[in-house]
Amino acid sequence: MSVAMIHDVCIIGGGIVGLATAMAVLEKRPSASVVLLEKEPGLAVHQTGHNSGVIHAGIYYAPGSLKARLCREGADAIKAFCREKSVPYEQCGKLVVATNELEHRRLKDLAERAKINNIDIEWLDRNTLKQREPMVEGVAAIFVRATGIVDYKAVCVAMGAHLAAQGVEIELNTQVSAIRETSDLVEISAGERQWRARQLIACAGLQSDRIAKLAGLKIDHQIIPFRGEYFRLPPSRNGLVRHLIYPVPDPSLPFLGIHVTKMIDGSLTVGPNAVLGMAREGYPKFSINIRDLSECLSFPGLWRLLWKNAGASVHEFRDSLWRKNYLEACRKYCPSLTLEDLQPMQAGIRAQAVMRDGRLEHDFLFLKTGRMLHVCNAPSPAATSSIPIGRDIADRCFSTGWTKP
Repeated sequence: MSVAMIHDVCIIGGGIVGLATAMAVLEKRPSASVVLLEKEPGLAVHQTGHNSGVIHAGIYYAPGSLKARLCREGADAIKAFCREKSVPYEQCGKLVVATNELEHRRLKDLAERAKINNIDIEWLDRNTLKQREPMVEGVAAIFVRATGIVDYKAVCVAMGAHLAAQGVEIELNTQVSAIRETSDLVEISAGERQWRARQLIACAGLQSDRIAKLAGLKIDHQIIPFRGEYFRLPPSRNGLVRHLIYPVPDPSLPFLGIHVTKMIDGSLTVGPNAVLGMAREGYPKFSINIRDLSECLSFPGLWRLLWKNAGASVHEFRDSLWRKNYLEACRKYCPSLTLEDLQPMQAGIRAQAVMRDGRLEHDFLFLKTGRMLHVCNAPSPAATSSIPIGRDIADRCFSTGWTKP
């Protein structure tokens, strides 16, 4: 077995959180030797490369919460990074549209939350909404100016090039098979190859619970994959809307609902729904991975979650099977859409930490030992917030006084 030099930091995971963490480590310790291990042949292959590309403004999150702060900081940081590295992005803004009286009341609450979070919004009545977006129906809306769009995979490619230029070793096609922590360092194996590092940071997304267990940590959660299914609208519909169009979120549900999203290439998508996935990394419809499925079905937290959310689960599953039901959700605020407009598009898969008692973990979940930090849950909007999340992770690591032996 080949044993390399002792690195200061080893990072597992080549998605946007792992890459941003590597950047943050070098900000704090410019002379640090860093190696990043990614099991796929490229960066951002899973969650980061399959999301809707939205740069969120942070209007949904509880005032004063870590998610609200990180989202605002992250949106500014991602835009600045894109400008510096010439990655295309667009600040097109978002409309959150109320279509009935209940949603109107919820929209007012959301507007108040946005103001408390110091986010610039504009209230639109029915007439102003119709002038702004003629193809959208609603009784009122709020316009969130700071929302933008970007290709996060392109962001990750730029991050990877930036890191490589600073001497970071990025090892692709490297699936970690063993982790052993000692008092002085962490040994990481991938088949016959081995690395030794003074600190290990795991940002493994859909595999984060397995990496934590591989490292010997006892965990009280499991990653449950939720498929987010999208449809792409035909090119003839590219001018349908000027902004992103979102429904008013139902506070009893963990997801934001089906929305119309402009992509950075000019196309439009609708989605996502949220259905239980039968494979953590199976993107085609009806993908099944026996290991993933058996682990899901044997985890008591899943059944408790489904019991608590039985109505919503049935609704999402129905929408997944029948495009007509999916279309109805879109036509609430965009009535001109037809079944023929809903063209196939690859799904995304969200790594959702579910606790053993059936509770969805909505916040960041970190597990820490003497020389390891595992990011076990990085909830939406993790891509938007990735740069300040990386800095927070680096602060958590170095605040313990990890030093060279």
